[in-house]
Amino acid sequence: MAAASRRGLRRVASYGGRALRLGVLAGVASAASAQEVYTQSDFGGVGLMQSPAARMAQEGEFSFVLSRTTPYTNYNVSLQPLPWLEGSFRYTNVSNRPYGPTYLSGSQTYKDKSIDAKVRLREESRWLPAVAVGARDIGGTGLFSSEYIVASKRAGPFDFSLGLAWGYIGNRGDIANPLDFISDKFDTRPNSGTGATGALSINKFLRGRPGFFGGVEYRSSWRWLVLKAELDGNDYKHQPQNNNQPQRWPVNLGAVFRLNGNVDLTLGYERGHVGTAAINLHSNLATHVDPPKLSDPKPEAVAYTSAPVRASSETPAALPDDKAADAGAPEPARRAPAQVDWAEMANALGNNAGIDVRSIGRRGSELVIHGQQDRFFYAAEGVGRATRIVDNRVDGTIDWVTVSAERSGLATVDTSVHRPRFLALLDHRLDLPDFRRSVEQDPVTARDEEVLYRAPLRRFTGGTSLGYQQNLGGPDAFVLYQVYAAASGTFNVTRHLWVDGVLSVNLANNYDTFRYDAPSNLPRVRTDVRRYLTSSDVTVPNLQLTGTRKLGQDLYGLAYAGMLESMYGGAGGEVLYRPFGQHWAIGADLNWVKSRGFRQDLSFRNYHVITGQATGYLDTGYHNVTVAVSVGRYLAGDWGTTVDVSRQFANGARMGAFATITNQSGNAGYGEGSFDKGIYVSIPFDLLLPRSSRNRATLLWQPLQRDGGARLNKRYTLYTLTNDLDSDLFDKNLGRIAE
Repeated sequence: MAAASRRGLRRVASYGGRALRLGVLAGVASAASAQEVYTQSDFGGVGLMQSPAARMAQEGEFSFVLSRTTPYTNYNVSLQPLPWLEGSFRYTNVSNRPYGPTYLSGSQTYKDKSIDAKVRLREESRWLPAVAVGARDIGGTGLFSSEYIVASKRAGPFDFSLGLAWGYIGNRGDIANPLDFISDKFDTRPNSGTGATGALSINKFLRGRPGFFGGVEYRSSWRWLVLKAELDGNDYKHQPQNNNQPQRWPVNLGAVFRLNGNVDLTLGYERGHVGTAAINLHSNLATHVDPPKLSDPKPEAVAYTSAPVRASSETPAALPDDKAADAGAPEPARRAPAQVDWAEMANALGNNAGIDVRSIGRRGSELVIHGQQDRFFYAAEGVGRATRIVDNRVDGTIDWVTVSAERSGLATVDTSVHRPRFLALLDHRLDLPDFRRSVEQDPVTARDEEVLYRAPLRRFTGGTSLGYQQNLGGPDAFVLYQVYAAASGTFNVTRHLWVDGVLSVNLANNYDTFRYDAPSNLPRVRTDVRRYLTSSDVTVPNLQLTGTRKLGQDLYGLAYAGMLESMYGGAGGEVLYRPFGQHWAIGADLNWVKSRGFRQDLSFRNYHVITGQATGYLDTGYHNVTVAVSVGRYLAGDWGTTVDVSRQFANGARMGAFATITNQSGNAGYGEGSFDKGIYVSIPFDLLLPRSSRNRATLLWQPLQRDGGARLNKRYTLYTLTNDLDSDLFDKNLGRIAE
């Protein structure tokens, strides 16, 4: 039997072994919409007014809540990465307290940063309530810190909640602390404001007299109206900063008006004294559907049966009877491989399928397209378009179409499609579950291949763009911003070696108010950021020579030198072992870097350091949660560990959090905070724009800029460059192959 025939048969048999573990997402959106949609509290997170409930938002929910209850304005962002875990971060504006000295902060009022977390211990059953525990304002000054346990139970349109809280939520102190039998330390709660900024205030956890809170939420017969009544556990006699407030009675009332599926408006009356208002902008990242791609070229039409491919032992399974082609379908100009205009096909693959073709080859009845996908975030979409293009130009001697994906010169994965079954899928003679048996992903290996076309190297690419960056919550101004224009360019020496860079020009900013440098006794590796931002209007944030190489099966290499980021230049390298078909990887990088001049030109300052980390990556298999643990040396010369935990949804959106602890964490020389931490959301532009894009928008909240635990901000990382090896993302979006 011919090699091509054996390969065809192997593809079918491999369905039970190494073939794609494909999942069809049909019905997920409808199931999600049938779930309960809960409302947010004044402090962010699912709850009543001032207090939380045991409920959780839908998995993947992202909410921004702006609420005002004199004298506090809360800016809250809440995330629901897992069904049982809710996380929030918040800035609270205290409108009757100054931020700091007038010479530094001007008229800016006080801002407090907070991180909250809530964990559901059990779901509601027929007789028992849902139960959750949580903590508010976990770290730092802990002005609004609180810990609680709460239960919620539904009865028809009414949803009742009852809880017990320590700290801010339970400041009324209804009962003695039930934990005082462990130690009398639980009787007294340390005063708020005693913790270091950014530090965990665990010395307050479950301390002091707790208070009861609770209430009821009523779902009216009008879907747009929800009513709330709440027993407030705070008497407002022990407010932080001695900012006590009058309270006529402890009942808060509110009404939520659901203006549409993404906007809620809340009006309320709290403390028997003040009117309140809040607006909640929310969306579900897990079920978000991308807008129509009006700016994309339409996929090429195909004539399904006008030129049938040959039937042979290579065909993996009998297809349904052919249906007559549409009367108006054009007859494609299919030719034998020797007669095909491969340059024209490569151009069509670039313009329509987004593949920057390196070469096209043939392995028996298999056509192989080597190239880099530059347009479509979901690889299946590019593969489907490429198969259409091949079918319109090549005769029936080709049964399999393989796209051999590359990224920055690194070959990653072969994705192969059986051509006759793909046409049957397009013609609705085959459903997606049956079609999936004829799709396979394999590791890229060196194999004999007849080269039909080799594309010339495109030497230069470039473009221009507008950009925006900001810092939030500083003492100089709540928002420090810059609008800039950027020009970027890449010169390709070879397909594995290139020079690229960015030129940035300031257009507008408010950096004239930027005066504050955070305290630090470590080398100022990051807290000099003010001087980097304010020293020049024209900067070169990045200019580097980069090379890649596949060092062996599943082993990848990266080397680079130049101005690696806005604050550091130097040289370094990275290796990554990422086995095909596995859910783990391990890598390491090592860099010698020197601090750049404040003008971000080609000059350097005196400080230099050797830095790098070894990193292990593990997709846990639980709700697509990935854990990355890095161990090594950081920019300030400190040694430590970074733990990054993130959840990726089926459409590629990701929520995550990280924390870094080093041998300097908690020391007097570390500066503000006891360790570094942050929360981020990464959203594919494809979910936001009317055109396809492989880029991402990343929203990062890092409470403080520190010198301890600081890492080099590399432009390229091997784990990102090999993301095409993420077979789960391909599997869950396989339906896009027919789009």
